[in-house]
Amino acid sequence: MSVGQRAKTPWLPPRWFIRLAWSAHRGVYRVFRGRVGLWRPRANSWGTLRLTTTGRRTGRPRSVIIGYFEDGPNLVSLAMNGWGEGEPAWWHNLQAHPDATVDLVDGPRLVHGHAATGDERLRLWTRWREIDKNLDAYAARRPSDTAVVVLEPTVGTPDPSQGS
Repeated sequence: MSVGQRAKTPWLPPRWFIRLAWSAHRGVYRVFRGRVGLWRPRANSWGTLRLTTTGRRTGRPRSVIIGYFEDGPNLVSLAMNGWGEGEPAWWHNLQAHPDATVDLVDGPRLVHGHAATGDERLRLWTRWREIDKNLDAYAARRPSDTAVVVLEPTVGTPDPSQGS
């Protein structure tokens, strides 16, 4: 890039539209009782899962649908809050209570979440960059680093009361 040129910032829809899309996606998932709204990741695209955490203040189950890719047995997401300011509530909840449940197309799974650091973060960020060519430009919109969240499977049977 020559002097005087600015890097092109990729377009993002307005915040109200992003929130509306999230609400609509959640609504479709609920109306179809989980039969629609989740999909597996493919070679160069992400999938969606439903993450149910324990509220850090309320102690009640809180669910959100997020994008992810698979890294061996682990599921990897970004705590990006629609590329807006602040951390998403689900990430705060997961930091306070790292054990959670995910619903995948294949069914529920117990997981333990943590932020990737060091070489692991670099490797997983690079993988996200392969999926989303604008990742670095989107992340630059945020005033703080975007956490790369690793959801490791744990042993046990998912608690059905967590999924509602």
